[in-house]
Amino acid sequence: MALNQRLDLRQGQSLVMTPQLQQAIKLLQMSNMELQAFVDQELERNPLLERDERPEVQKQAPDAPEGQTDMVSALAANTGAEERLRTLDTELENVYTHESRADAANRESMAPPPDSGWSSLRPQGALSLDADGLDFDATLTRQPTLAEHLTAQMHLVLGAPAEQLIGQHLIGSLNEAGYLTSDTASMAETLGTSTAHVEAVLARLQACDPPGVFARDLKECLALQLMERNRFDPAMATLVAHLDLVARRDYVALKSLCRVDVEDLKDMLAELRALDPKPGHAFGAEPVQPVIPDVIVRPSPEGAWIVELNTETLPRVLINNQYLARVSATAQRSEDKLYLSEAQANATWLVKSLDQRAKTILKVAREIVRQQDAFLMLGVQHLRPLNLRTVADAIEMHESTVSRVTSNKYMATPRGIFELKYFFTTAIASSDSGGDAHSAEAVRYRIRELIAAEGQSVLSDDTIVDRLKASGIDIARRTVAKYRESLGIPSSVQRRREARVQAAQ
Repeated sequence: MALNQRLDLRQGQSLVMTPQLQQAIKLLQMSNMELQAFVDQELERNPLLERDERPEVQKQAPDAPEGQTDMVSALAANTGAEERLRTLDTELENVYTHESRADAANRESMAPPPDSGWSSLRPQGALSLDADGLDFDATLTRQPTLAEHLTAQMHLVLGAPAEQLIGQHLIGSLNEAGYLTSDTASMAETLGTSTAHVEAVLARLQACDPPGVFARDLKECLALQLMERNRFDPAMATLVAHLDLVARRDYVALKSLCRVDVEDLKDMLAELRALDPKPGHAFGAEPVQPVIPDVIVRPSPEGAWIVELNTETLPRVLINNQYLARVSATAQRSEDKLYLSEAQANATWLVKSLDQRAKTILKVAREIVRQQDAFLMLGVQHLRPLNLRTVADAIEMHESTVSRVTSNKYMATPRGIFELKYFFTTAIASSDSGGDAHSAEAVRYRIRELIAAEGQSVLSDDTIVDRLKASGIDIARRTVAKYRESLGIPSSVQRRREARVQAAQ
């Protein structure tokens, strides 16, 4: 076969993601704090951008101050702005609506090198926000906070979405010392569940590291640490129950109450002093950052739900066209004119990207509220089965866009503040033809109820499957076993053994 060279002309279609479109997608998945930091950097970098510091009433007025434009209206004040606005709208809508896995892979492979720029006119100077970017600041480490340390363990200890919702509330109710500051009864009322449910989740979280967290007082904190060391015997329990005598150093009374001799009492007191009365302080080097919701949900007088963005988390920027006109008139060198053109294009793109981001978050949040209306009305056990595709199809967007919106975004509801991703649960099919699917959390709640009411007649997993199918829930035996284990409930053999022991006592 002869080898030769030739030149062919071919025509084809492909999606080319510019650095600015990549950054617009990255803006969508940023948290409000990350977005504020990013906008602050752009305000320092771009001389045409200004922070909107007008009062709220004036911000909603149709006319902006002379020489300044805000959000989408900024585009209309520039030369050729209407055509640019249509182009930006088309590009962003295509990205948010029709992005596919192949597009995402193409975008990752085309990620620009890291730099401090924002321009698409010079891709080699564009900023890379990808996780694999060679950003030196990203390599710096810090000690995890107490909330982060406990959240990582919570995902391993608690499997049900409803239990993780309760766990997040419990973690958010800890003070710097690691003590629980909220009452479980009021928390159960807020979440629409029983106090026993909250107490059960609390008992499992009290086994997390560091020992002693989630205690409600000093006695419980010390008791949890002693249990972790397997040293909480009756004598030690009596000693912990009389900490007032320990403080007064009334060793005679303590020796009598604990029924130990002097040497044993000294050893017990030494063990007590070795415990940490404030276990959370080991993670208290960094101040706790409060969660600021991106979306606020409140009931309306008509019985529906009002869903609105939290304006405090939305960065507001202006394009100063008066300053642009003044410096453009004095610019003589081609380098100066190119710099001003890039700064204007970057400012225009940032304003439009922020506006599109806000609209997308609000659209996704409204659909989540519509899907999870029963949870807002009745409580945590009424979470409906929901996935990304259901929301994406309802609002005519791609699943990847919904996934980015629900990451690091929080919603304030009458039930509390929740991350958007916690409203998504898996579905269990109905045994009735044409019946509605059941949420996995609702099925877990039903399994817990059946076992709690079994009494002396212990239910096997097969019996639970039969009863669930009788109530319209089509579920396999291995799924019941998995859910039962995630709830921390022992097998039927262990429950029968425990029942016989209790009966013998």
